[in-house]
Amino acid sequence: MSSSISSLKKHFQLDPKFTYLNHGSFGACPYPIFNEREKWQKKIEFQPVSFIQDDAIDSLEKSRKALSSYIHCDKDDVVYFPNPTTAMNMVIRSLDLKAGDEVLSSNHEYGAVERTWKFAASKKGFSYKSIDIPLPFNRQDFLNRLKDNINSKTKIIFLSHITSPTAIIFPIDEVCKLAKELGIMTIIDGAHAPAQIDLNLSTLGADIYTGACHKWMLCPKGVAFLYASKTYQNILEPLVVSWGWESDNPSHSQFLDYHQYQGTNDISTYLTVPKAISFLKEYNWEEVRDYCHEKIIETRNILIETVSSEPICTDEDLGQMTSLKINVDDADQLYRFLKTNNIEIPIFTWNGQNLLRVSFQCYNSMEDISILNKFLSKFLNGN
Repeated sequence: MSSSISSLKKHFQLDPKFTYLNHGSFGACPYPIFNEREKWQKKIEFQPVSFIQDDAIDSLEKSRKALSSYIHCDKDDVVYFPNPTTAMNMVIRSLDLKAGDEVLSSNHEYGAVERTWKFAASKKGFSYKSIDIPLPFNRQDFLNRLKDNINSKTKIIFLSHITSPTAIIFPIDEVCKLAKELGIMTIIDGAHAPAQIDLNLSTLGADIYTGACHKWMLCPKGVAFLYASKTYQNILEPLVVSWGWESDNPSHSQFLDYHQYQGTNDISTYLTVPKAISFLKEYNWEEVRDYCHEKIIETRNILIETVSSEPICTDEDLGQMTSLKINVDDADQLYRFLKTNNIEIPIFTWNGQNLLRVSFQCYNSMEDISILNKFLSKFLNGN
């Protein structure tokens, strides 16, 4: 392990008793970024009225500017939300979809957002069509299945950039290119993408994109962003109507007015984004990410032997997570067994199969994987 990467572990606050292999669910925040939030909270409390009335909007703009530079888009095309699900609720509720319209998606999507689509479909009468993308994943097969299911009713393609249960990187750039050629709107759930993979929204071509900053970008919990191309900004209605709607002092952007700020919302987490980006740059995060990618492939190669499984995708389809099929009768029992032995790792029941998902972040080592492998073997062998 590179000494520069191994030294990063000291920055994290994780319980040392645990083998933590679930960065993908809620991330983990290093001290320097965590302390940045406290700095902003103290600044707000020192003079709440002045900060909220005079400083908040400028501070948010500086934060959005840093974020937009990192993900390659215009600073006025992104706004903050507490998580991607909240952002997606705003988007989905704003869409003018009617009976006969169709949203095309996959069976690899995150459950909370899938529920949001189904809720909206039950109210408005449109169809949410989840097409089967089988495992092992094949990119060309995925694109062929998508093309085969597009028809005149298809108004929107909604997909994850990196899937939550299966940890697969979908070829979203090719999807967006196809959709643009056909005049179909693309909405992408990129919760896992920022800092796990290189994200360039200027070249990706998504119409709507949401990502979490509190996962792989290492921010404190409760900060995500929504990007919307200017073509679609004016159709997005506020999830909560506040002072930005019919504003007494409208800005140059209805999109920002409607979604950026409510007076007593704690924005301190949003304001940690520049510090997080600075932290990533300071520690050469491309090198860290590449190292973790190599280790997740090594991890998978070790664990598939233990669980008697096969890879569900190629190495190129992985970032810093991998999911493995695991043949157990009771996934909850396995989860409890591992948790009892101080191993934090998620197990999903997906498409009638149980999947174990491993995350590898800079604070992990192959010793962590050895510990997981040891207890997996014990469980599977009935010891």
